[in-house]
Amino acid sequence: MIAGYAIANDVSMRDFQYKTHQWLQGKAWDASTPVGPELVTAEEVPDPSALLLRTIVNGDVVQEATTGLLIFDVAKLVSVISEFATLQPGDLILTGTPGGVGFRREPQLLLGDGDVVTVEVEGLGRIENRFVAEA
Repeated sequence: MIAGYAIANDVSMRDFQYKTHQWLQGKAWDASTPVGPELVTAEEVPDPSALLLRTIVNGDVVQEATTGLLIFDVAKLVSVISEFATLQPGDLILTGTPGGVGFRREPQLLLGDGDVVTVEVEGLGRIENRFVAEA
């Protein structure tokens, strides 16, 4: 049973992500995946495959697509993940991202100190994060 939906900004540390063929080390940093602004109940989202998603970096739209373009729908994702992991209340499943990822752009769009990333999903709200370089 899905409790609800929220927005996640799947921030990747590309220098670590590409040290090996396994991506986990670039996507599992503490405090690197902001989620919010709230949990919208499943009843409030009649069709999770028909939501507009938009990513904005410093005021420029860099990604825009609908969740209908996901390779696997939400039910399929839950089903497959349940085959190898025990899902518990409170677990989060991130579904993926549309084309336009900064690392794959030409020229690349890499985030730096002071950059602001906003992620919006129709019906779920928006989150905004300012990136700060480590000292």
